[in-house]
Amino acid sequence: MNLFAEVEQRIRGALEALQAEGQLPADLPVGPVELQEARDPAHGDIASNVAMLLAKAARMQPRSIAELIAGKLGGDPAFARVEVAGPGFLNLTMAADAWRRLVTTILDQGPGYGGSAIGQGQRVDVEYVSANPTGPMHVGHCRGAVFGDALCNLLAFAGYEVTREYYVNDAGAQVDKLGRSTYLRYREALGEDIGGIPAGLYPGDYLKPIGARLAEVHGRALLDMAEPEWLPIARGAAVSELLAQIKDDLAALDIHHDCFFSERSLTEGGRDQVREAIELLRAKGLIFEGRLPRPKGHDEDEWEDREQTLFRSTAFGDDVDRALMKSDGSYTYFAYDVAYHHNKLERGFDHYFNVLGADHVGYIPRLKAAVAALSDGKASFSTPVCQLVKVLRHGEPVRMSKRAGTFVALRDVVDEVGSDPVRFMMLMRKNDSPLDFDLAKVVEQSKDNPVFYVQYAHARAASVFRNAREPFPELDKAAIRSADLRRLDDPGEIDIIKRLARYPRVLESAAREREPHRLPFYLFDLASAFHQQWTRGNESPHLRFIQPDDPGATAARLALVAAMQQVIASGLSVLGVHAPEEMR
Repeated sequence: MNLFAEVEQRIRGALEALQAEGQLPADLPVGPVELQEARDPAHGDIASNVAMLLAKAARMQPRSIAELIAGKLGGDPAFARVEVAGPGFLNLTMAADAWRRLVTTILDQGPGYGGSAIGQGQRVDVEYVSANPTGPMHVGHCRGAVFGDALCNLLAFAGYEVTREYYVNDAGAQVDKLGRSTYLRYREALGEDIGGIPAGLYPGDYLKPIGARLAEVHGRALLDMAEPEWLPIARGAAVSELLAQIKDDLAALDIHHDCFFSERSLTEGGRDQVREAIELLRAKGLIFEGRLPRPKGHDEDEWEDREQTLFRSTAFGDDVDRALMKSDGSYTYFAYDVAYHHNKLERGFDHYFNVLGADHVGYIPRLKAAVAALSDGKASFSTPVCQLVKVLRHGEPVRMSKRAGTFVALRDVVDEVGSDPVRFMMLMRKNDSPLDFDLAKVVEQSKDNPVFYVQYAHARAASVFRNAREPFPELDKAAIRSADLRRLDDPGEIDIIKRLARYPRVLESAAREREPHRLPFYLFDLASAFHQQWTRGNESPHLRFIQPDDPGATAARLALVAAMQQVIASGLSVLGVHAPEEMR
């Protein structure tokens, strides 16, 4: 049950009745009924401008339409008061019993409360993380991983069929550099003094154990090989081990992908999918031979001052046409991107998401151009960007990881503070805003630490039930569900219920706008209301959740606590955060 959706249906029912009675035109097109929470409690609980939206088509004054609707809703027991304000706003005050019934609904629906069918089973592909398997993951990857995973959870809860995908960049110059770097560590493991790591190769200590394992498996055999022979061996060993480490790091955050798509597979197995994608674009008249000026700061591997095979990406909003093949016939990085997205399109999803890091913003126009060209503009393709993360401790920047070589490793952060603080706090700001992550603050046990405050609400609710067992052993789940909820008459109790009513609406809006950060803010707000009611009970014993001399009031309040706990657990589950029974 979505209380706002229920109110919308009641307004629609009133409009249909008015049309049937001839008080409104029978052919009046009724679009979405917009509802807003009233900002001022004096104006009720819910406001709607539906009359103002219908006025032009109905050729009537909006206030006249609002008064007709109010007349129909006035006798509805779901509303305590229906008023018309200003030029035609409807101000609705819900009856107390309407709020109370929501508690029973939440308990009956359990984990399903808040879910919706807005996705209608549409298939969605979300590609996220996709870090090159050339070293440990850093905190920048962490933010994209958490955002992408929470987005998948959110979309699945909203009725979409979601595929979680990781694109493994295991082809091209970067993994060749990785192979050469690993070969150096192999020689080092055999006792050779390799000196300093040459510029352009990977200096991190994480390659030492991979080099050592190469030495164990191959002995000195690789030393007698030419580079074209040893490079695939060293490269393959490094990619395999580093990808396994990446999966392990992601598992520490409880992140698991459905599909790991190999870039190398695009040209292996007897099928050249890169060539196929290029020929498809050629058939559309979007391929030509030409020269490009070298863009400022562009990778030299992607540019040469000679005639190349180019994609006319400027026809789709890009600022320059893009090279797909070099003059020697080899493919550019972008050509592989084009082929990969062509492969995605062939798999027939309804929506495509590429979650990108801040360092890939410049790739967005060309990716959008490629997808638009390949799909004839029909594909729903989005590229959410996760901005940079600054890791602090007590407000001071954290030094880089020696193991990683140049950055703060994701696993170091997770091992220090735990998965829950990382996931929750990575979602406390909108993904396209920079984020400060303070290792000291995220483990504080205080209201200033949102993840603790929300988890504590769930644990505190569990403690209420533990404490209620002794005076009321008979109050099991069935007894709580059948409680007389009319005993919930304190304003603080009704306030908690009103916040519970927002949950489906928050989830639906977060799913529609692709904004998981809305959920932790909602959960913090709900937890705050619960903690405030607890504090009020400490000050006024008659408001405590457990009333030893009043089993009826206790049962009703335990029902409210159970509903609140259920919503907290559900929201944390969407975020990928645990809902603890106790805080330690």
